[in-house]
Amino acid sequence: MRSDTLHGRVLVITRPVGTAGALARRVRALGGTPVLLPGLALRGPDDVALTRGALREGLTDELVIFTSPAAVRYAAAITPLHTRAVVLAVGEGTARALRRQGVRETRTPIQSHSEGLLDLPMLQELRDRHVALVGAPGGRGVLRAQLAARGARLREVQVYRRLPPRLDRRHFEALQGLPGSARVLLSSNDALQNLCRLLPLAALARLRAAIAVVSSKRLAAAARGAGFERIEQAASALADDLLAAAAR
Repeated sequence: MRSDTLHGRVLVITRPVGTAGALARRVRALGGTPVLLPGLALRGPDDVALTRGALREGLTDELVIFTSPAAVRYAAAITPLHTRAVVLAVGEGTARALRRQGVRETRTPIQSHSEGLLDLPMLQELRDRHVALVGAPGGRGVLRAQLAARGARLREVQVYRRLPPRLDRRHFEALQGLPGSARVLLSSNDALQNLCRLLPLAALARLRAAIAVVSSKRLAAAARGAGFERIEQAASALADDLLAAAAR
C-alpha cells in the first residue's frame, strides 16, 4: 500500500484490549487516524496447571486445531507447542501465529473461517480419530458440533476466555466527533454485540453512521442486523485485507 492510502481517513479498531497497537501504527503510517474501541477483553484460564495438563495431552492427539491467533498465543504461554500431530489453523493469521511459535507445518483452508476449515478433505471422515480443538469457550460452536458429528474423539482445550471490555468516558468521547466517512473494522461478532450492548445510545448512533468493514459474509449480515447501513466486505480478517477494504 502507498504511504498515503488512508490519508485523512478515520478507522475505528475493535480488536481486543491490548492487541490493537500494531494495527494502529499501520493506520498512522498509511496516513489515517486510528480510534481504539475494543470490543473484547481476553483472559487466560482460571486454572493454568489444569489447562497445561489438558493441552499437553491434546498435543499428543492425531489432529490439533487452533481456532484463532489468540488461541496460539495463550497456548504457547502455557506450554511449548511441540507436537507430532497434524496441525490445522482456521485462517492465515492463526497459521502465522503458529509459525512464530515454531510450528512450521500447518494446514489452512482457502476461506479463513470454520466452514472453510471443515471443507478440508482430511476432516471429512473422522470416525474414532483423536482431535484436539484449542480455543476459548463460547463462540458459534460450528467446529465443535461438526467435528463431533463426523465421529471425532474430540478433546476441547480452552486456553483463554473472551470477556466484555471495560469501556469508559474516553471511548465514548472518541466517538462524539466520528465522521460519517469513518470505517469501523469488524472481525468478531462477539465484539460487535458487546459494543452494541455497552455503548451509550448517542455513541452507538455515531458508530452505526460510519461504514462497517467486515471480514466475512456472516459479519456483514451481523453488522446489518446491528444497524449499519453501509458495509464493505474484506477478503479476510487479516490486517492487509481489512485495510485494503477500508481504503476503498
